[in-house]
Amino acid sequence: MAVEKAESSELLAIRLPVWWTFGGLVAGLLAGLALAGTAALDPVLAVTEPTGTLWLRALQMTIIPLVAALLVIGIAQMVRAARAGRAARRMLGWVFAVLVFSGLVSAVFMPLLLAAFPIPAAASTLLDTGGIAPQQVPGLRDFVTSLIAPNVIAAAAETTMLPLTIFFALFAVAVARLPDAQRDVLLGVFRALANAMLTIIGWVLWIAPLGVFALALGVASRAGGGAFATLIHYVLTVAAMGGVILIAGYLLASLAGGISPLRFAKGMIPAQAVAVSTQSSLASLPAMLAVARRLGVRESTADFVLPLAVAIFRATSPAMNMAVAIYVATLAGVELTPAVLAAGIAVALVISVGSVSLPGSISFVISIGPIALAMGVPVEPLALLVAVEMLPDIMRTLANVTMNVAVAAATDRNDEKTA
Repeated sequence: MAVEKAESSELLAIRLPVWWTFGGLVAGLLAGLALAGTAALDPVLAVTEPTGTLWLRALQMTIIPLVAALLVIGIAQMVRAARAGRAARRMLGWVFAVLVFSGLVSAVFMPLLLAAFPIPAAASTLLDTGGIAPQQVPGLRDFVTSLIAPNVIAAAAETTMLPLTIFFALFAVAVARLPDAQRDVLLGVFRALANAMLTIIGWVLWIAPLGVFALALGVASRAGGGAFATLIHYVLTVAAMGGVILIAGYLLASLAGGISPLRFAKGMIPAQAVAVSTQSSLASLPAMLAVARRLGVRESTADFVLPLAVAIFRATSPAMNMAVAIYVATLAGVELTPAVLAAGIAVALVISVGSVSLPGSISFVISIGPIALAMGVPVEPLALLVAVEMLPDIMRTLANVTMNVAVAAATDRNDEKTA
């Protein structure tokens, strides 16, 4: 694992074995299919099952401290950005509106999509959720009173993510309002905590090929050939929610930015090509800046909005992260009541601010884990699904880059009207 650090105030940049992890998944599935029904299966499972369980627990142990640190850093950064002036507040207004829309898209359309195209029957075996009891759904009164935890330490021990998320969001806003010296000290502590957790999770994900292989072998031996069909179904349905956000980017550029859909589509091609090839919004920033100027967005607006959007905004996060949680919830028999979906949306909105600068594999774990916990959805399947995240991540980056330019256009047009 290679770890780089640009400045003392920055988060660690971690390179992960994405292709090796995907290879571990494929190899594990093939090995499970080959060993199914043979005498060699039980001795092999006696080794692979404990290995997979240990790797899964190592993955889970960093979620809460890393989420807490990233939330404080991300929300404090957003609060400080809001003080930069009218254009910043307008841009943040669009960011908030898009994120709310993104969460609602998945809450409404993902269950409908799964009803129209049901999950393959082998999926419950593949994702190891068949023995999980359905969640006991609280009433409205209990849901509202659960939003505030009287004991944050107890809430962390019980992994009740919604009150924890609310607490750290409020804490981050309070930190941003402190005198500069005190704020910098606290943010330095949380950056150090985040870097320490990123280092640990980097170690865990570096051995992901082994852990995923061990998990995949076991489930393939039970699910058979349906394992591949289920993963393809999962990738397509989750990516479809990102596709809705992609289309919404064109609509936003047209309705709020005053750019015709055809002109916007033609103009976006260079930036989208970079997004697909790199799967990085940061790497796509120069192309986004060039595209925005060609589309008529003023240079002063583009130079301010787009770098800030790359730092704090990921339009697809609520939609696609909720889609993963809803997919697993459907398998586990979790009733998707309005209260459960509202809890997921609330956590997805806040968590999206704290994970925008992370690699896809890390972002997948620390973003979807809290959402799943808030909705009462088992997190164990995430350890296997992380191996195919590189595929829907193409849609994530494509839609994020498109929406970033659309928000810049909308901000620029509104600024012209109020200037």
